Amino acid sequence: MVTDSTAYLPPGVAELHGITVVPLHLTVDDREALDGVDFTADQLAAALTAPRYGVRRRGSITTSRCTPDELHSAYLAAMPQPARHGGGVLAVHLSRHLSGTWEAARLAAEQLAHEGPDNTVRVVDSHSAAMGLGFPVLAAARAAASGANLDGAYAAAADVAARCRTILCVDTLEHLRRGGRIGTAAALLGTALSMKPLLHVVDGRIQVLEKVRTFSRALARLADIAVETAADEPTAVAVHHLGAPDRAANLVAELERRIPALTEVYVSQVGAVVGAHLGPGMVGIVVCPGGAGRPDH
Repeated sequence: MVTDSTAYLPPGVAELHGITVVPLHLTVDDREALDGVDFTADQLAAALTAPRYGVRRRGSITTSRCTPDELHSAYLAAMPQPARHGGGVLAVHLSRHLSGTWEAARLAAEQLAHEGPDNTVRVVDSHSAAMGLGFPVLAAARAAASGANLDGAYAAAADVAARCRTILCVDTLEHLRRGGRIGTAAALLGTALSMKPLLHVVDGRIQVLEKVRTFSRALARLADIAVETAADEPTAVAVHHLGAPDRAANLVAELERRIPALTEVYVSQVGAVVGAHLGPGMVGIVVCPGGAGRPDH
């Protein structure tokens, strides 16, 4: 089982399930870094609030995909030995519309198939990032642990990816505009009259959902939408933030109070690759009605 660093799995979960995590890349002041390895979310939050990176000036933090060679090595290392019928590697990655990592994964899988007929890699586009990616990975790992073969794990990941909803609020759309993840017109509209934009991920792309006047109202709307999405189903939830632990904690308390069938809840900072496009102060919720497989105990 392989994923990339934008899944932001809770600490220890990747190790527990034998999930390989391949880091994406950053360039910070012309210095190369690996997401979550030698440049952390805390370092990013500090950097983005420094004057030279502020939204009024052009920053020098850029992000890039995992390379096909890196993914090839990760897939090969994860390949069952000896090859078993129905076996292989499941790779679940962030949306192809947010990163070139999915395309790199496809190329790596094709190369491995050319190298040996038993080198089977199935690649899943999660159509999201953060725990919108992490929940499908977790569901696939749980399915495999329960005896599912490669096709069964693939189906579990695809099912959960289709059910997850990712919603978030940022202080400004400028970081998304700079990174090309949202259009200039949408960015200008979202910041008009100092409105706070609510965003969601639709078909793997980040789009403006609503605009509200204050961040407190934005947080209230995030909670309302999450509760509406969960309805009465057993639901897994993740709350993400960048440099905003109090906001995240308040959201968690609200969701625990209002979602009666909450099966599991995680809290984590987004890492540097995703955080560079969202900016400090962001908060987000990933809601998975129906859950993400059997929760760990």
